[in-house]
Amino acid sequence: MLLIQDVLISDDVIEKQFVCNLSACKGACCWEGDYGAPLSRPELEVLSRIYEDVAPFLLPEGRQAIEEQGPYAYYEDNDSYGTPLINNGPCAYMVYDELGIAKCGIEQAFLAGKTDFKKPVSCHLYPIRALGDRKEGFEALNYDHWDICSAACELGKKLQIPVYQFVKDAIVRKYGQEFYDELDAAAQHLRQAL
Repeated sequence: MLLIQDVLISDDVIEKQFVCNLSACKGACCWEGDYGAPLSRPELEVLSRIYEDVAPFLLPEGRQAIEEQGPYAYYEDNDSYGTPLINNGPCAYMVYDELGIAKCGIEQAFLAGKTDFKKPVSCHLYPIRALGDRKEGFEALNYDHWDICSAACELGKKLQIPVYQFVKDAIVRKYGQEFYDELDAAAQHLRQAL
């Protein structure tokens, strides 16, 4: 475990390798699982605000799910908010590209310049999951090993890219450049010590 600016970071975040291989998994993380993508409280307001700009990028069934459930859902089982699902399956914000690979409709709207919000931080950080809340005095970053990402693990090993480096932009987005630089320096020090 590392401690960077009061955030605990599991060893796997530094030691495991990972690079998304969308040609292999087809974006399965967008339709697999029991809950939508985890959302922070500030993101709830953001999704409400940007929905009209994002809606044209979504599938009809995604728009219908959002119109019925709202731009976010509360999951009582794990006491958290997340993106709504289409019939308890895919994320309502999921779309497909021309190759049949699942993508984020929010991110497609962002890339088209229609919104200033890229996508939920939890999606951007994946395969890292942030648990807890710094404001409440505890936060931890853990590597979420999921079988559907086996091709990403293989590609990461081949390219020798640690998980934290793969999600550098997301870490900087959530915690800032200084945090990332401290994490990178600590990880490099640990690698040299081995």
